[in-house]
Amino acid sequence: MTTSQGTGHATPDLADGLLGRGSVVLAVLVVQTLAFAAAYAVERPTLYALFALASAAALVATPAAGLRGFLACLVGATLAAGVGHLFGSSWLVVAGPVALTAAVGPVVGTGEVWRGVAVATVATAVLALAAWLLGALVLLVVGPVVLAGVVTGVDGEWAGVAASTLGTVLLVALSLPLALFVARQDFAVVVEKALDPAVHQMLYLSVYAPLLAALFTLAFGVPLAYLLARGFPGQSIVETLVDLPLVVPHSVAGLLILFGFGEGGVFPDLPILTAMPGMVLAMAFVSAPFSVNVAREAFETVDDRLEYAARVHGADSAETFRRVTGPLAARGVVTGGLLAWARSVSEFGAVAIVAYNVEFFYPPAGETVTGQHAPVFIYNTFTAGSLAESSAVGFILLAMSVVIFLSVRWVAYDGENAASKAIP
Repeated sequence: MTTSQGTGHATPDLADGLLGRGSVVLAVLVVQTLAFAAAYAVERPTLYALFALASAAALVATPAAGLRGFLACLVGATLAAGVGHLFGSSWLVVAGPVALTAAVGPVVGTGEVWRGVAVATVATAVLALAAWLLGALVLLVVGPVVLAGVVTGVDGEWAGVAASTLGTVLLVALSLPLALFVARQDFAVVVEKALDPAVHQMLYLSVYAPLLAALFTLAFGVPLAYLLARGFPGQSIVETLVDLPLVVPHSVAGLLILFGFGEGGVFPDLPILTAMPGMVLAMAFVSAPFSVNVAREAFETVDDRLEYAARVHGADSAETFRRVTGPLAARGVVTGGLLAWARSVSEFGAVAIVAYNVEFFYPPAGETVTGQHAPVFIYNTFTAGSLAESSAVGFILLAMSVVIFLSVRWVAYDGENAASKAIP
């Protein structure tokens, strides 16, 4: 992670100039991968977390202060490692951003640098003592933010370093479990599961049913999103209803689907329990807020003056939507659909209630088969088999989801800008 904000300089991006932005990104990824591999090889993933924090600070400090910035990062990382060694690895989260900000700040800042270092040191010591006495876990969360705020309050030029290290804490929390999950796979088991016909059925069902749910939420959610973006009386009630599935426990969502559409429900002839329509409705229930809200925000960003200009030039409402509003909001609509699909893929509770085992037509077999949605299948594999088998199936699902995500984003976002096509 790099940023030039707050360095106090124009930060000529030498690396960009020599190598190009793509090469720099690739180089950073290679270095991070090698560092993780080294930490994993010695069975000390904490060392990679420390490296990630230090490298984030270095990417800010080195272009601004050269070798002094790089050495300052080493000093900050050493301080953070010392705190982690004395108080425990979790304290790296607290000490890392502050120690690196305090160490790097003097070489990139222009204000009262030594006062900032003193403030950071004293504040860190006070926080460490309070946490040691109280044993409060919440300090691990608020501590680095408060301390980095104190430091940057002394000298605002340090904000770039503080932002990079604080942001890296979240990136480490998101990416390190994923990296360890991949690194600890038994790839012989992964290959075995990848050749298993039951896994093939599970993957087909876990793509097909969420796709139907996403299309359902888009078909009926986009018109609702358009109306919400334009506003109408009682809008807050409708918005609350749309957002309600976000707070309803998903097992309860499954019960709601059974009560609403099952026996004696709205559509008594529609098969719900252990049937594909029930699974799709359960997925649509939990994923609809994503497609509706993202599409609504996309419609809200469309400049009213463009629509007004289209109307002035003779376009009616439908043509204005087709040639102006729709193209400009298309990316948001696609993003909402993608999020709805992703949310449906990960759904467990509602699907387990409505369609634990579901009958569906499986094209490769040319007949109707009985299978399970991916989260249910993985749960069953975990309880009936082993951790290695369930994680191997999870790895296959994860890889497939990443490929689909990247493909959709590439198709949706790398084409010609929708805004350039909106108005001829």
